[in-house]
Amino acid sequence: MIVILTKDVKGTGKAGDVVKVSDGYARNQLIPKGFAKEATQGNVRNLEKQKALAAEKRAEQKAAAEEQAARLEKVTLEIQSKGGESGKLFGSITSKDIAEALEQQEGIKVDRKKIDMPGPIKQAGKSEVTVKLFPEVSAKMKVNVTV
Repeated sequence: MIVILTKDVKGTGKAGDVVKVSDGYARNQLIPKGFAKEATQGNVRNLEKQKALAAEKRAEQKAAAEEQAARLEKVTLEIQSKGGESGKLFGSITSKDIAEALEQQEGIKVDRKKIDMPGPIKQAGKSEVTVKLFPEVSAKMKVNVTV
């Protein structure tokens, strides 16, 4: 029997896959538990429409991420912190601090988890930070920490 999986099933496939399984497995396990539905012509057409809509939405999100990446490439973020005379900071600048400063100074809201840093900034000066906006889209942003 050919079925369309509605949820991920270990060893069988991922949601949205059209797979061939034994009749008993489909009728006794997958369909009653809501993991799959029978692959009729109407269900297959609906699946194709959903995949097309998802691809279109993903393309729009990628375009928006690329636009935001272009804006972030131009940004030089200024962050004021307390530190000693040698330029060593009393604390450190983390991705959370950068996200807050970016929203306050530029009005660009970015999740702190998308900011990729090798470690917190502990020294005053200029640094480069990578912001991963989408799986294939990232931007390098300059951060200037002053004491």
